[in-house]
Amino acid sequence: MVKNVTKTETKESLFSTKQIVAMAVGTALYAALTIPFNAFQIPGVWLVAVRPTVAIPMFFGLIFGPITGFVSGFLGNIISDGVSFGGFFWNWDIGNGLLGAVPGIGYYLVKRVNWTKASGLAWAVVLAVLASIVGMGFAAATDYIFQIGLSTVEAALAELYSAGATDAVNGAILTPILLYAYGAATAGRARRL
Repeated sequence: MVKNVTKTETKESLFSTKQIVAMAVGTALYAALTIPFNAFQIPGVWLVAVRPTVAIPMFFGLIFGPITGFVSGFLGNIISDGVSFGGFFWNWDIGNGLLGAVPGIGYYLVKRVNWTKASGLAWAVVLAVLASIVGMGFAAATDYIFQIGLSTVEAALAELYSAGATDAVNGAILTPILLYAYGAATAGRARRL
């Protein structure tokens, strides 16, 4: 009798050399590409920019896990804000880290063979929108709680709606595109492993 053996997909350590390199690449890409977009401020909202680059930490979270996604968003935002605005904003840096960490759930839910399929791409959309709500919700809520430039709930909600909506739209469109492209480009490698 021959047993049907299925090959299970194993996940590597979240602090392997590959993960650390991915954190560095994700951070560098996010920082470098976000700096020019920081100039495109949303009118009426303090320091909230239209940034299609939010898809970078989201993508890195999906592919390499929540820690890599968090580090890419967190450190990338610190660097881009330092260059663009001459300082950093701790709660927004954490919020941008969450933009990468939340899609990291997909690292455990979406198999590599599904990255280019409808199910994998649908997860990318859902997790990008969820990440935008969680990440920008954290940033806006802490701006209000700690009175960092905001004194009313209405102002915090306006900040959440502006930042969350633009991040959700950019993430929902661009993250699946990056996932599909990466999945298609690395499909041959997966078959050889």
